Amino acid sequence: MVHFVGAGPGAPDLITLRGARLLQTADVIIYAGSLVNEALLENAKQGCEIYNSAHMTLEEVLHVIRMAHKAGKDVVRLHTGDPCLFGAIREQMDALQKMGIAYDDTPGVSSFCAAAAALGAEYTLPGVSQSVIITRMEGRTPVPEREKLEILAQHGTSMVLFLSAGMTQRVQDALLAGDYTADTPAAIVYKASWTDEKTVRCTVGTLAQAAEENAISKTALLLIGDFLGQDYDRSLLYHPSFETEFRKASK
Repeated sequence: MVHFVGAGPGAPDLITLRGARLLQTADVIIYAGSLVNEALLENAKQGCEIYNSAHMTLEEVLHVIRMAHKAGKDVVRLHTGDPCLFGAIREQMDALQKMGIAYDDTPGVSSFCAAAAALGAEYTLPGVSQSVIITRMEGRTPVPEREKLEILAQHGTSMVLFLSAGMTQRVQDALLAGDYTADTPAAIVYKASWTDEKTVRCTVGTLAQAAEENAISKTALLLIGDFLGQDYDRSLLYHPSFETEFRKASK
């Protein structure tokens, strides 16, 4: 059996209880290199085989899994955050299905959640934004034409960019070509939830400068949007005049 497990954003106590139990009982762990906090590997039982997939190709990962399966061993494929985001898990799952190897998927806390927590932010503020775009800047790996950042930026909604901290000038230019202005609030969150976490508040117009001044070029998320500002409407959910299934409105 292969267990895909989301390791969480970094702090070892932010993995789920289920994920931690699977780590403790695994015979083989294949973890996602420098993106996963190696403190999590302390949960591995004695004799567990541990592989760093940063040094491996997909074919090599699948070979390890195939050999473990033949030996009747349980495998944990440990990915950073929640593997449904930029985790390259679909190709692994499809390959396992073709090989007749059973698998399951244990979700984890994504770094975009940890980044919001680090800033005390809420992506969906009434009167400001009710949508979140999670994307990345096009680099060596292309993006679909309809998802180029300049196009997505036309929405002007809350946005989180993964894998883009090393291209902040290009990000800044693309955002300004959309619906964001130079004064739109922005933030850079480096290694959210890790012990060396760092948050930098800036604006879209100063994004590249802020990254350079703080020497941040990787392992960081870029958060964009007016949700980082001070103005928003009160939520109706807890407003005394708003009636719900569980509470009558007060006059």
